[in-house]
Amino acid sequence: MWQEFKAFIVKGNLVQIAVAFIMGVAFSSVVSSFVNDLVMPIIGKLIGNVDFANLYLNLSGEAYASAAAARAAGAAAIYYGAFINALVNFLLIAVVVFVVSKAYQKLERPKVAPAPTTKECPFCRTQIPLAARRCPHCTSELGEG
Repeated sequence: MWQEFKAFIVKGNLVQIAVAFIMGVAFSSVVSSFVNDLVMPIIGKLIGNVDFANLYLNLSGEAYASAAAARAAGAAAIYYGAFINALVNFLLIAVVVFVVSKAYQKLERPKVAPAPTTKECPFCRTQIPLAARRCPHCTSELGEG
């Protein structure tokens, strides 16, 4: 088992996984910024100057100026605006991963093998043209090509 683990590390799989993880974290932060700083303000403006980051349902009974103030005070609240932002983040990341995986699959499709141009003589087992009616090696009759 130790040998398999060493082989796994030496092959580079671990390095590839680490690079993919780091790229995923970096990509996630870029998408979060894109959603929180660009997409959600535009959507909020279009539906009536709504700031999704400040949408919350206060369960504590006390009044707070914003969702951030309620969080800082440790108030019991449902922060559905933050959930909407996280949901949009997830959907954007899912779309990008889908598009990248489809592009990768398109690149990795197996090449179609060309149609065969020869066949095997059933008598002497040599390769002969598909249209041959007689084997040029053993002179056997093959029928229609």
